[in-house]
Amino acid sequence: MTAEQTHEQALKGLYAITDENLIAEDAFEQTIESALQGGARIIQYRDKSGNEEKRLQQASALRSLCDRYNAVLIINDDIALALRVKADGVHLGKNDDSISQARQILGDKTIIGISCYNDINLAITAENNSADYVAFGAMFSSSTKPDAKNADLDIISEAKQKLNIPVCTIGGITEKNIKQLIDHGTDMAAIINHLFSADDIKLTATRLNQSFK
Repeated sequence: MTAEQTHEQALKGLYAITDENLIAEDAFEQTIESALQGGARIIQYRDKSGNEEKRLQQASALRSLCDRYNAVLIINDDIALALRVKADGVHLGKNDDSISQARQILGDKTIIGISCYNDINLAITAENNSADYVAFGAMFSSSTKPDAKNADLDIISEAKQKLNIPVCTIGGITEKNIKQLIDHGTDMAAIINHLFSADDIKLTATRLNQSFK
């Protein structure tokens, strides 16, 4: 993201999340660049492998790519890595580091996103604790997290009424159903499988991104 952008301006559109099981290690940068070329505005680096050397190398590569495309870099559940590669932000779940701890370490300008599942009260608490955006889902059946409980579409419009921070949706989002989320008011659509398992990632990203226009 650029220095001139506010968080609200930056946190819009296609939000691509990496997956070590979908993206070949030797094609990692090329794959993410295809998503960026297609219009992905936010990249979340999510890798649960435990290979710290690989994680640092890939996150650093993403920092350079996101700078080149004026995109936002978010690190999933790793405050230390976010700090080390100077990411724009971090995304935390209910069992991850607290918002206050992340804010203390990363500073006031860093984006902090929180998973709120299907719980509007969790989202309200997150905003009160200085979260910059909240995420709801799974909105639809998800192959990435097949056991995740689906969230109601109405939670998006409820969140837009009750919150003053951007809303992200995740889980089973495709070109066929993304418009439902946008019509309910989502600011961002976070996508893993439909994007990174596509034969043409750039084209898929372009089509998904066009849904926001």
